[in-house]
Amino acid sequence: MANSDHHDDTGVLDEAAVGTQPDDGARPDDRIDDERHDEENRLKPEYVKAVRDALEADDTTAVYDLVEPLHPADIADLLELFQREERGQLTAAITDLMSSEVVAELNDFVREDMMEALAPEAVATIVEQLETDDAVQLIEDLDEVDQQAILAEVEAEDRAAIESALAYPEETAGRLMSRDFVAVPEHLTVGDLIDYLRDRTDLTEEFFEVFVVNERHHPVGTCALSLVLTTPRDVALADIMKRDQTLIPVTMDQEELGLMFQKYALISAAVVDESERLVGQMTVDDVVHIISEEAGEDALLLSGAGDGDINEPIREAYGSRVRWLIANLGTALVGSAIIAFFGAAIEQLVALAILMPIVASIGGNAGTQTMAVAVRAIATNQLTRANTWRIVGRELRVALLNGATVAILIGLAAGAIFSPMMGVVIATAMIINIVVAGLAGVLVPVVFERLNQDPAVASSVFVTMITDSMGFFAFLGLAVAAGLAPL
Repeated sequence: MANSDHHDDTGVLDEAAVGTQPDDGARPDDRIDDERHDEENRLKPEYVKAVRDALEADDTTAVYDLVEPLHPADIADLLELFQREERGQLTAAITDLMSSEVVAELNDFVREDMMEALAPEAVATIVEQLETDDAVQLIEDLDEVDQQAILAEVEAEDRAAIESALAYPEETAGRLMSRDFVAVPEHLTVGDLIDYLRDRTDLTEEFFEVFVVNERHHPVGTCALSLVLTTPRDVALADIMKRDQTLIPVTMDQEELGLMFQKYALISAAVVDESERLVGQMTVDDVVHIISEEAGEDALLLSGAGDGDINEPIREAYGSRVRWLIANLGTALVGSAIIAFFGAAIEQLVALAILMPIVASIGGNAGTQTMAVAVRAIATNQLTRANTWRIVGRELRVALLNGATVAILIGLAAGAIFSPMMGVVIATAMIINIVVAGLAGVLVPVVFERLNQDPAVASSVFVTMITDSMGFFAFLGLAVAAGLAPL
């Protein structure tokens, strides 16, 4: 029972009763430190330089004193700012600050690099401090030999959980889910549940709701902690639990998982296996990372930049980017062949060589705009089989409006500088190319999606080929047809 002396007449807790801490007693990692962070909460260059200077001077005490006040996420940022060879020195200087929280916050490439440099026993110690999903993320990209060496040093219970997670495909709910959750039978009362939560010492540290299961361990409902704490003790859980819940199969892809959390505004959700037994949970903090990762991944795939990470090894970055440059080289030859076909016309009229890049360039930009919208719509389930042709029609109308606007501007300019007929030719070619670009920008990603291929991967190569080729062909073909130059 609460002491009434701690409340005012309105029932609001007295500030003195909750023990408000003075500002001077705040922990350094609970506030933005102006000495180390700028106004955007990034580590200041002067601070990073001070750490590097102390490291180069082999003053490990100074390094430790500089780094010790940082939040784990800031320590991870600091490590990422250093060169690969410097990270080992920095880690050695702040050994006991390299907590599991720091490791979990590290960039994937940096973390993998550091894990490979550590002894299996050291990695195992870190793994045992992590939640299962974070532990899996830590070792999943390592070689199988390294994985087995690390797992051999981990306690049997933790090893079994990690091996179970690794058995699921990458980027699925089974690989990403947390196996730490609270589940109780449906015959309990609210009082029974509260007593259970107080008495158990092995519960997960953070949870937002309690899953209610039947005798087959199938989830039948959920109880939010706020509801449990505000309901009389003698009320049965079955009477207050939320039966309408969103269940996530262990095989669900992470992109679909993120969309589900967004669509239904979920805080957490139960993960079930093939037998519909409760095996884990996904929470919103994990899904936020997934959504951010998927958004960045699609943007990078559109540009052919691979993982697009500044910490990615040079060899891997080269391999992921050069193949798309070679593919672009191949598609560019199509445009070159069209230009070669109209070579005689270009030789007779230099204006064609001056103006034709404009048609291709504007068409390429228009196609890229539409493609970006289409890829995002597909990724967020806004563009589906049910509304494909409506979206195609919409983009066609937008393309016609854009084409007409640009065509009038370029037509007037070309007509004034060269000839009225040249203005008509380039205006007509511009409308044709922008309309084709609009159609290609939406249809190419749709076709890839229908073929069960990621539309973000190769759409840009084909859209660029179509807009360049059509731009050259329409402009040069119309110029020849109008008699401006012989073929």
